[in-house]
Parts: sequence; C-alpha cells; structure tokens
Amino acid sequence: MTDQTASDQLPDRLSTDPRSPYYDAEVLARDIGIRFKGVEKNNVEEYCVSEGWIRVAAGNARDRHGNPLTIKLTGTVEPYVRTGS
Repeated sequence: MTDQTASDQLPDRLSTDPRSPYYDAEVLARDIGIRFKGVEKNNVEEYCVSEGWIRVAAGNARDRHGNPLTIKLTGTVEPYVRTGS
C-alpha cells in the first residue's frame, strides 16, 4: 500500500484548462474528486489547497472566447483519488 499512497499524492494546485500552467493531463486521467467544505463538488475547474480556494463554472455563461466564466470560492479544499468500489 505504500506504493499506492505515494502515487496518490495530488498537486497543490491543478487546473482542467489545457492553457493553464497548472494543467497536468497525466494527473487528470485519474479519477480525481474534490471535497470543498466537506461537500463533494463535481464542477471544479481549478483548485489550490494551500490558498484554500476552488474555481467553479458560473452556470452556462461564456466569455467572448467561448470559455466558461468561473467564480472563485474560498474554504477548505480536499482533493482525493476516487477508488472504484
């Protein structure tokens, strides 16, 4: 189990946007879950554990480039790898 916990380390900051410097396709290929203030969130675009925030899509709104508009929420962020039970 030591090998599994070592490989389950997630980065402090991660983004789903390929243009972001915090984008990591290899990490995103795994089934990552985010608990924000104790509640599981499924619409997280980006998170930062050390700063305690997440970015989520603001409804169906888009900017002029077609990217989703996001809002930043602050609180306790807990990323984890979901296990297939």
